[in-house]
Amino acid sequence: MTSNDETLQFDTQHEDMIHDAQLDYYGKRLATCSSDGTIHLFEINGKQQKLHSGPVWQVSWAHPKFGSVLASCSYDGTVLIWKETPGIGFTVIKKHEKHQASVNAIAWAPHELGPVLLCGSSDGKISLLTFTEEGVWDAQMIRSAHTTGVNAVSWAPVIAAGAFAQPGATQKASLVKQFASGGCDNNIKIWAYSEDKKAYDVIKTLEGHGDWVRDIAYAPNIGLPRTYLASCSQDKNVYIWTQDALLTKSPASQNTPAEWNRIQLSSTPFPDVVWRVSWSMSGNVLAVSCGDNKITLWKENLKGEWERISEINENGQRA
Repeated sequence: MTSNDETLQFDTQHEDMIHDAQLDYYGKRLATCSSDGTIHLFEINGKQQKLHSGPVWQVSWAHPKFGSVLASCSYDGTVLIWKETPGIGFTVIKKHEKHQASVNAIAWAPHELGPVLLCGSSDGKISLLTFTEEGVWDAQMIRSAHTTGVNAVSWAPVIAAGAFAQPGATQKASLVKQFASGGCDNNIKIWAYSEDKKAYDVIKTLEGHGDWVRDIAYAPNIGLPRTYLASCSQDKNVYIWTQDALLTKSPASQNTPAEWNRIQLSSTPFPDVVWRVSWSMSGNVLAVSCGDNKITLWKENLKGEWERISEINENGQRA
């Protein structure tokens, strides 16, 4: 892999709005990005470099099996991939410039699928950037993913729902290669990898939001019998989409996936635009970030109803 002389340096504060903050796998480093075009790294025990020429929307850490690698995406239409080298620090090892508009969302694939970065852009395209066995970066473009723009992307868990509930199930079950995208067309699309085409195709479109989908997030899953996908929107609503595993399959239904069901998280819309949804590591608590500068935490009770269990205001105080 080639590297430029561009490096990240530690600093302590941004000069403008912060759009994203992500801890690394071990929870020892925090990466933040901002409208000032900078990325800051903070040791949990601040680095800054202005290499994007516009606001930086998101940052994403790769799994540590690939080294200390961080990706960032920007309004300037580029994606940068950074890698840390001992004694040197973080340097840019790849600049992805295939998009013609703002790149709004990025997400690394589960490590079992390899070093693959998913990117969604306002040009309506999705790209998958893969570091191949030949040592080069391959960019696969999905055109017209959401014709009016892509705002969010999220990888599905690699272990199929219900995998360990099947009689005789083993950990050798095939890996799930799916992701979801949310766009300015108000829709969420579920994509699955086709071994025949060697490409991702839409297998389901989830409709329900009345305005732009701002964020989506699959809940972690270790083979439990239900898949959870959260979505939030400009329409001030949050939905929980669920898909149950087919625990008993007849030959006729062998390749027919279960339907997706939708639940509104709150009985009334949130007071402002909902920008982000994020699951806990265990997958049973959902954090919702709203335009009123409050974060609420939600959990499903034994009746299958979602309850607000906590609220955090802009000063970090619990309500």
